Amino acid sequence: MKKNELSYKDLKVTCNPEIFNFNDTSELEPISTEIGQDRGIKALEFGVNVDIKGYNIYLEGPSGVGKTMYAKNYLDKIAKKKKTPPDWCYIYNFKNPNEPVAVSFPAGQGKEFKETMDSFIKDIRTDIKSTFNNDDFEKEKALIRQEFEEKRAVLIQKLNESTEKFGFQVKSAQNGIYMMPVLNGKTIEEEEFDKLDDKVKQDFEKKAEIVQGQVMDAIGKIKEMERASDKRLEEWQANIALLTVNSHINYVKNKYKRNKKVNQFLNDIKQDILKNISAFTTTEDSNKNIQQMGPKQEPIKPWLNYRVNLFVDNSQTEGVPVIMDSNYTYQNIFGKLEYENYFGSFKTDYTMLKPGLLHIANGGYIIFQAKDLLANGICYEALKKALRIKQLSIENSVDQRTSMVMISLKPESIPLDVKVLMVGNDAIYQSLLAMDGDFRKLFKIKVEFEEDAPLNEENMNKLASFINLFCNQEELPHLSKEAVAKVIEYSSKVSGEHGKMSTKFTEIAQIVGEAATWAKMDKKKLVTADYIDIALKERIERVKKYDSKYVEMIKENTLLIDTSGSKVGVINGLTVMTIGDYTFGKPVKITANTYIGKTGVVNIEREVELSGSTHSKGVLILTGYLGEMFAQDFPLSLTASICFEQLYSGVDGDSASSTELYAILSSLSGIPINQSIAVTGSVNQKGEIQPIGGVNDKIEGFFQICKMRGLEGSNHGVIIPHQNIQNLSLSDEVIQAVKNKKFHIYAISNIDEGIEILTGVPAGKKDSKGNFPAGTINYLAHEKLKKYAELSKEKWYFWRQSNDLGTEKKDTGTEKMS
Repeated sequence: MKKNELSYKDLKVTCNPEIFNFNDTSELEPISTEIGQDRGIKALEFGVNVDIKGYNIYLEGPSGVGKTMYAKNYLDKIAKKKKTPPDWCYIYNFKNPNEPVAVSFPAGQGKEFKETMDSFIKDIRTDIKSTFNNDDFEKEKALIRQEFEEKRAVLIQKLNESTEKFGFQVKSAQNGIYMMPVLNGKTIEEEEFDKLDDKVKQDFEKKAEIVQGQVMDAIGKIKEMERASDKRLEEWQANIALLTVNSHINYVKNKYKRNKKVNQFLNDIKQDILKNISAFTTTEDSNKNIQQMGPKQEPIKPWLNYRVNLFVDNSQTEGVPVIMDSNYTYQNIFGKLEYENYFGSFKTDYTMLKPGLLHIANGGYIIFQAKDLLANGICYEALKKALRIKQLSIENSVDQRTSMVMISLKPESIPLDVKVLMVGNDAIYQSLLAMDGDFRKLFKIKVEFEEDAPLNEENMNKLASFINLFCNQEELPHLSKEAVAKVIEYSSKVSGEHGKMSTKFTEIAQIVGEAATWAKMDKKKLVTADYIDIALKERIERVKKYDSKYVEMIKENTLLIDTSGSKVGVINGLTVMTIGDYTFGKPVKITANTYIGKTGVVNIEREVELSGSTHSKGVLILTGYLGEMFAQDFPLSLTASICFEQLYSGVDGDSASSTELYAILSSLSGIPINQSIAVTGSVNQKGEIQPIGGVNDKIEGFFQICKMRGLEGSNHGVIIPHQNIQNLSLSDEVIQAVKNKKFHIYAISNIDEGIEILTGVPAGKKDSKGNFPAGTINYLAHEKLKKYAELSKEKWYFWRQSNDLGTEKKDTGTEKMS
């Protein structure tokens, strides 16, 4: 094994299935705790227990790590141990009908109150109707009416006696009192009256004025008598009704005597019943109208106002509610007032008030997804307002996106006592923190969920329990312990670090689900390790269109990539490309040309605006390295152009900076670079190699090209930073090739180690006098730069001499002219 070369054992984390005490996941219990989220769990538990205004919780972490799942499970667990919050009802407001009254009851009593009032309405209507429709009531009613008629008859008789003196007789009719002239003992009609002499008529007319005054006085007395009779009848009816009503009202009052709002409501109902006795005594048949077009006049039904709107019913709630929903419309969160179409117009009442998620969650917990909530800005602003004032009100805007408001009900607000948990990523959290002053005041607890966890036996078994839960939920075949071991290896690869495993359960569940599907297609009842391998392989095959096209272009030499031989100033760098959700690595040819100049390192991509800022920084660092290494005794007189050949879509990142430096050193020294080795790694000004990302994709991408052309020799390989050893999780195919000495992976810590592997020539270190050993890479590069400096100095000298000579000639000419 060569210097800096890695063993095949270093290339992947392996999991021994024998550490598991089960044969397959069906033998396990579903997971009940989070994996590797101790800090987040501690913060969540603390935040839930803080009962102070503004201590709502923001759960931050990458998508798929189980934030929502764990929060929901934890809240469900603790919620059952807490006291159930009260029920809420809306009742009619007799003083302000447009402002329904909100009434709270201990859990379960709201439903009981509604049922009690429904029975009250039914019973009171029946009892009042039966009371006022019996024979005794009708007899008493007839006596009162008879007494009035007798008094009226006496008054009419006295009126007649008075009017006869003036030659008139009065008659009582349904719509009033008529007076008729009397002649010769007989009343005369209008036609006969017209035939009388004018003198007689004039006499009657004079007397008629007197009689008319007497009639008007009599009518007034009759109306007063009638009002007294009606009042007496109403008082008698009220007294009778009061006995009936009190028996029912007092029964309800005794049940809710400590509730002031209910007692006021019942008192108002009693007064309303006594004012509307006739509505209770009228039969439905008498209210039937002839069918007509358009809205008809509805008979008065006062008992409709005695109904109870059971707004929030916690009778079936165990502990406090834990609410989570995906419908984030304003009405669904904050409640609404419904309307019904009544002959083309809108009609509503307090019984059509409907609760929102916050009403249902009141007294407990509610979980929102930050991205979905913020997508509806009105909902987010309304939520903040509710949390600030700790009140919930229902606004009756027809559409929250418009300013149109229907004049309707304004129900009484309900006190809000809810703990809000908002789930989102760090980008949303930082944006809200920077741009929304209210957010910091209302969400004072941040819970951070990690995307990885320590790779230990405890967490491995927890992951196996998660697989059990997922398979049970989706009704999938369970996994053998060997398959679980494969999943754990994949989880480690996703985490990107040895000693870690991913907590992105969404990705893990996808692999388990796809492997189980392949097993079902083969009619297998157990998912083995082979199906995990198939799932991983097929997952890539489905989306590798662009990867395949890239390989095809290299195969046809459309893209010029050498994997054999040696060339000066030419090297294979490694890049990572991302197309949608698929990432793959491929080699790219990097070339460097060096010549005399003062420009330094020229980044061709930067010159044509194809270089990102990070890549440009990496290129600029190279000048610093070259200056410190070679230009301590003479100025750096160098122009070096670097180019990513056949790359036209731009480049960013500094992971190729060491690769570019190797190409420059090769060009300066004239020593060719082995084209069968590709390089990745960042470098600093001191020549130290720094870690990079995407190391597995880069290695596998170059291996794919070498394999396509044949791994005949033993020189193919990749150079990586030594810090990236812990990130290696390569495919079994690459590992087997390394084991068979067909492919090599080298881990280096500085530029000298890398250039020696690439060229086979020692790099060379300065001695005490600052000289490099003859024949080494650094010696040859130093000599070339020294030569450039001397040539540059000579050119500068000749230019200065020529410039000075020209100045002297100019001065002489001036003197002659003068």
